[in-house]
Amino acid sequence: MRRKADVMPLCLVMSRFPCNRIKRLASNQKHNEKETPMIDQQIDIATKDGKTTTFITHPERGGPFPVIIFYMDAPAIREELRDMARRLGTSGYYVMLPNMYYRSGVMELGPIPPDPEAPERKRMFGFMNSINIPMVMEDTKALLAFAETQEAANTKIVGTVGYCMSGRYAVNAATHFPDRVKAAASIYGTHLATDQPDSPHLAASKSKAELYFACAETDIYAPQEIIDKVAAGMKGSNNEVEIYPATHHGFAFPKRPVYHRDAAERHWERLLALYRRNLST
Repeated sequence: MRRKADVMPLCLVMSRFPCNRIKRLASNQKHNEKETPMIDQQIDIATKDGKTTTFITHPERGGPFPVIIFYMDAPAIREELRDMARRLGTSGYYVMLPNMYYRSGVMELGPIPPDPEAPERKRMFGFMNSINIPMVMEDTKALLAFAETQEAANTKIVGTVGYCMSGRYAVNAATHFPDRVKAAASIYGTHLATDQPDSPHLAASKSKAELYFACAETDIYAPQEIIDKVAAGMKGSNNEVEIYPATHHGFAFPKRPVYHRDAAERHWERLLALYRRNLST
């Protein structure tokens, strides 16, 4: 059964690879990258519990494209994530970035102070703790059902990526949809080794996908003992657990104080190589 969706007008934009709209270069520096015509959309996709507003981006021509589901981090949807989704899309993918806090009626949280006692941070953690793996897998099912109705999307070949709180969701998508998800990446993911049967560190035997775990060297949310459990769980498989030296949780986000340019670019190289190996049509 096809799900209905409220669709806003298509927006054709010109994105530059590799950096797209993330302005990291000096204003007087010349850009010689080949421009890739992209289509951006924001769509309300029906789910079991309501509607999730989802940002979708893909090249204008050449489809259908393998689908990549981009699961947000705890601070929620923002232009920084949309730019990252565009960067993935310019490589030839149909990228879906859903609002995972729709059940709480929020989408963008605004700036989050670093102070752990800040009301904004406590509010963010409340939203983060309001969702779980079963809920997100139901949402994933709805996202894929919508993508099946789109000519630009090839839902037989799917990749996932999750940052921070969503590393576990990206990996679980590979175990819940094993015939579709061919590659999954957790980028400084949290809750990677729990005592639950759906713990990501147990995923190697439950999925045919190639799994990649990018871990910060210093991360209070995923300390070394957790990384060791994940590495032990991946032993003997084709999956990879990589620690990025001299990095902290959040190193790939350009707007974060902990942003590490070299590590961020390395993570893009790893991510795109993962998809090239597994999402070829």
